Amino acid sequence: MRIGLLTEGGYPYVGGEGGVWCDRLVRGLDRHEFDVYAFSTGQAQEDAGWVELPPQVQRVRTAPLWVAEEDGVVHGRRARRRFTEHYSELAAALCTAAEPGTAQQPGTAQRRGTAAEPGTAQKPGTAEADRFANALHGLAELARDEGGLVAALRSEQAVRALERACRAPGARRAAREARVPDLLTVADHLERALRPLSLDWYEEDGLGAVDLCHAASGGIAALPGLLARHFFGVPLVVTEYGVRLRTHYLTRPDASPAVRSLLAAFHGLLTAETYRAASYLVPGNAHARRWQERCGADRAKLRTIHPGLDATPFARVGEDRRPEDREKDEEREKQEKQEHAGPHTLVWLGRVEPAKDLVSLLHAFAEVRAAEPGTRLRIVGRPSGPEGEAYLGHCRALAAQLFPDEADGPHAVGRNPVSFEELGGPGAETTADVHAGGAVTVLSSVVEGFPVGLIEAMFCGRATVSTDVGAVVEVIGGTGLVVPPRNPRALAEACVSLLRDPERRARLGAAAHARALELFSVEQNVAAFRGLYLETVARTPVRRPVLDGAGDPQPFAAPAEAHVPGHWTEPTPRAVPTWAVETPEPVTETVR
Repeated sequence: MRIGLLTEGGYPYVGGEGGVWCDRLVRGLDRHEFDVYAFSTGQAQEDAGWVELPPQVQRVRTAPLWVAEEDGVVHGRRARRRFTEHYSELAAALCTAAEPGTAQQPGTAQRRGTAAEPGTAQKPGTAEADRFANALHGLAELARDEGGLVAALRSEQAVRALERACRAPGARRAAREARVPDLLTVADHLERALRPLSLDWYEEDGLGAVDLCHAASGGIAALPGLLARHFFGVPLVVTEYGVRLRTHYLTRPDASPAVRSLLAAFHGLLTAETYRAASYLVPGNAHARRWQERCGADRAKLRTIHPGLDATPFARVGEDRRPEDREKDEEREKQEKQEHAGPHTLVWLGRVEPAKDLVSLLHAFAEVRAAEPGTRLRIVGRPSGPEGEAYLGHCRALAAQLFPDEADGPHAVGRNPVSFEELGGPGAETTADVHAGGAVTVLSSVVEGFPVGLIEAMFCGRATVSTDVGAVVEVIGGTGLVVPPRNPRALAEACVSLLRDPERRARLGAAAHARALELFSVEQNVAAFRGLYLETVARTPVRRPVLDGAGDPQPFAAPAEAHVPGHWTEPTPRAVPTWAVETPEPVTETVR
């Protein structure tokens, strides 16, 4: 099978978002061929280069989203008229789509106090969705016929079409209030989002040659898959470990209401078209699945596949924590006592930023120390940007205030029970070493997506205490303790209960280890996608023209009904007599 892998800011670039799981997927499916179509998000990413590609990657084609490459295309009068028509239709769909502020998001109530039905909250109207899809495909066909749309999308013609749509009767109030700076901002955003239309990827030897397109995320990354389906009928699979539409709703807080409204409408309509056209949608967890349903996804298309992590680096620690290896466990704990960690050590590992709520963790640890005076806390991680640097400084100051340096005697050097470390330092060379140096792994976040750090702790056979955010409960199951976020007392009580009960820690750690191997390993991830690929191609095969021996199209190879959606388009196997296998008789004559 030949698969077109579509990425944005990820694979095959070094350190790209989602690049790790894409690399593991490609390497795991070594019997398939992959063509990678990647969007880069900056010059620094392109300068960093690519990861080492396995032999099953046959071709890599890249395009920058951060800069518009001039294509030198000058449209004639007819092409300009077609562009104005399709762009005006797209703008009209944005201006008349349902107001994003009135659509319900997960966790919110409707104005009348009734809960929103799953699958209807963010779903645009059918008329607006069809209008948007027709306009998008019309622009794509124009770009294919003329060689590009770069200049047209940046022209005054596009801004005027957007202005007319905002001033037209039936436009939403937020759109009618758009001023010239707002129109320029929205037109600039649409130009960047529609740059994939001008690429030369949509040819018979490009995306038209693959059997299946797999978008590693929603949004712009899935746009080439939409066009491949439109031009060639190639089925599309979309994986979303984080829902892009949700991200767009939460960004641009400083923009004007008109800009936020129009851009939310664009991304909402693009998401709706992606969900409609995709053969299958693959959320990475139940939290993302709920968002997809609220954004209009058909439940029949959803297939949850958890991200796969490589368990090999954690195998030594995870195996040592099983009950049958108690002697090794005790020996290691004795060694840890001589170093900086021990059986009464709590471990936190991750990026240092306000969303991780280390302040609540430090206050909880103060109560833990009151109950178990010998307990220590290791905070291992680097700050995330300038905001993370400031937050780390605040946490250091709070730790120094809550826990003055302790000393065994009047002439001994004091030591703070809270240590701030970075991954790669002494005793924290690897993630496995960090988890091996503690008895309980703690997660104190107030906002969390898919908690990869918890899965790593589970691979190491560690008992965990976590806050109930994101996909934590889905990951942990019954193998750890879960407490409400921003509740230091509950967090402290859970930690103390595990520190005082080594046998319970061992039982939970063994159960966590088994659960991680069953649900979150690379092997299960690759096997799930292998089955999904086969199911997709079996249900929605690419309908390419049937050629005869001379390479000419064979007439009547497919019935006319096959071009009309309906129950009759489902493939039905035909029994072939054994006598006709070796010397088949032609049933039609080749038209010359």
